[in-house]
Amino acid sequence: DLVPAGQHCKLFGGNGATPPMIISGLPNGTKWVLVQYNDRDYKPLSTKGGHGAIGFPVKGSNAQLPAIPANASKLPNGIFVASKARGTGKYASKGYLPPCSGGKGNRYFADVFAMSAQNKSIGSARVEMGRY
Repeated sequence: DLVPAGQHCKLFGGNGATPPMIISGLPNGTKWVLVQYNDRDYKPLSTKGGHGAIGFPVKGSNAQLPAIPANASKLPNGIFVASKARGTGKYASKGYLPPCSGGKGNRYFADVFAMSAQNKSIGSARVEMGRY
């Protein structure tokens, strides 16, 4: 599957945001969800939120994570940049960096972690975001 049209970086004419997600089955004790965005095919940005990591406060076992704009450091409703994307130079971002391979077919994914009040992971899943 391809990353949806326009959901890539501004450098290549897009205006990407994080994909909205609906999460169910969060473990008891989940206080927030950490989503780390990565590029499987570009090693420097392939792990631990290479394209940024966003924290979303949640209540209960289900959550709707809204789309978050690219390159934003101030986010609404208690949502926060846990770590900015590691891209540098023209690929630098204050937060999330959308898929930015220029259409080379790189594969993007998100690692999703249920986090406790003590900021420990108590569950995780991987979401494939598509190719760009």
